[in-house]
Amino acid sequence: MKKVAIYARVSTTDKEQDLDTQLIPLQEYVKSRGWEVFRVYSDKVSGATEKRQELSELMEGAYKRLFDIVLVYRFDRFARSTKHLIASLEEFSSLGIDFISYNENIDTSTPIGKAMFTIISAFAELERSII
Repeated sequence: MKKVAIYARVSTTDKEQDLDTQLIPLQEYVKSRGWEVFRVYSDKVSGATEKRQELSELMEGAYKRLFDIVLVYRFDRFARSTKHLIASLEEFSSLGIDFISYNENIDTSTPIGKAMFTIISAFAELERSII
């Protein structure tokens, strides 16, 4: 059975958000696939905040290979920039950990998800070369 690390983040400035909006569908997604939630990591800070305690703990768990999949509600709940997203996805890939973004329906364990990751990486590379 695959172990899933769920990561959720709500901004301290957006009063419309709450963690349940993200966590309920993510937990249902895990259950519907017969997987197991290893742990829920959640931060209540702006995405621009460099230090996010729970995200740091998730990355530590990834390095220890404590789970097989990282599941997020949307890319912007996880990464503060395209550069950060790409670096994290590359790190997960090197560790054999899949990444799923529920809302964008991108799953790096599938051929389509890998292709989407490649496209996102290409645009990130283009962005770096233009700057």
